[in-house]
Amino acid sequence: MTDPEELAARVRDGDVRIHELEDHADYDTAAEARRLLVERETGADLEAVGDYSFPAEQAEPNIENMIGAAQVPMGVVGPVPIHGGAADGEHYLPLATTEGALLASVNRGLGVIRAAGGADARVTKNGMTRAPVFRVDGVAEAAETVEWVEDNLETLREAAESTTSHGELLDVEPYVVGDSVYLRFAYDTKDAMGMNMATIATGEACEVVEAETPASLVALSGNLCSDKKPAAINAVEGRGRSVTADVVIPGELVEERLHTTADAIAEANTRKNLIGSAKAGSLGFNAHAANVVGAAFLATGQDEAQVVEGANTITTMDTREREDGTTDLYASVSLASLEVGTVGGGTKLPTQAEALEVLGLRGGGDPPGSNADALAEIIAVGALAGELSLLGALSSRHLASAHEDLGR
Repeated sequence: MTDPEELAARVRDGDVRIHELEDHADYDTAAEARRLLVERETGADLEAVGDYSFPAEQAEPNIENMIGAAQVPMGVVGPVPIHGGAADGEHYLPLATTEGALLASVNRGLGVIRAAGGADARVTKNGMTRAPVFRVDGVAEAAETVEWVEDNLETLREAAESTTSHGELLDVEPYVVGDSVYLRFAYDTKDAMGMNMATIATGEACEVVEAETPASLVALSGNLCSDKKPAAINAVEGRGRSVTADVVIPGELVEERLHTTADAIAEANTRKNLIGSAKAGSLGFNAHAANVVGAAFLATGQDEAQVVEGANTITTMDTREREDGTTDLYASVSLASLEVGTVGGGTKLPTQAEALEVLGLRGGGDPPGSNADALAEIIAVGALAGELSLLGALSSRHLASAHEDLGR
């Protein structure tokens, strides 16, 4: 049966389950049948949802019970010169968002960075983590387990790496809380974001731990990883890529382009992003880094829930005195846990793959990992631009008027 009307009726009558439609028709017909069912059950009109540009079968690894696509406007900012460890040269940055004025603001910041000669960027640490939790009888068995793990890292590495042709086990960090033992495994997952890779590899290693120690596995994820939630361990130890971007902007350029001074921006950053964030108990000491991270994630097919970790960003702004007595502005962003990839997951979807092509980063890099490193560096420079523009608007008191002028 391939008629969407009949399929929708069979689901409504209970003859077929909604998730079984692909067993009775091709993927696009199954999606149409679900739309018809939902339209009739809810009264909604799903014409726009059903107007998507790729075969539904292409999205099969990414979604269940597909009815169509959510289309988010995508724009581009740049180009901007980036002097990175992996990203070198001029780059555009595709961003997808529904927040008006965001791209205008980021583009303004990139224009300032470009006029200053470009930004430097480096990935300073790399490691995707998974932290299973084990049960033991007490602290004596916990200590025994930790000692075995520390003495047998190579054994665990052999087990973990047997599951992947790309990933490498970097380290295993143990933590003990009462009769619970947490082992935080960290992997170099190359150009993949690597969460699935890390999970499968860690599962194999856990079997060895259970066989060789008194510990019994309770959960493959014990939340010390820590995935898709605010966590100090990610802000301190990092997860995915830890990346920093910085730039020195001549004082006259600050005044000409941002309509304020280096001193005013530095003070605004200290009082807002540092003191204000500390008083709020925030893990993010920044103005709006998640705006750029989130928009870049949507555009390039990253896991959007991991914007949480991307918000673990510290923005610094300092003045630099020149010999002639003028003052320049030093600006940096350090993203502790930016989880990105250029292979796997949503990066295979057509529009996301095209966005990665704009960056020149579609697929695996040479050497492996270099494309994901470059993506992290470019996003960091985008975040730096967003911070510069917003802090400039705040210190010049232009934030509200900018939104008013753009009608947003």
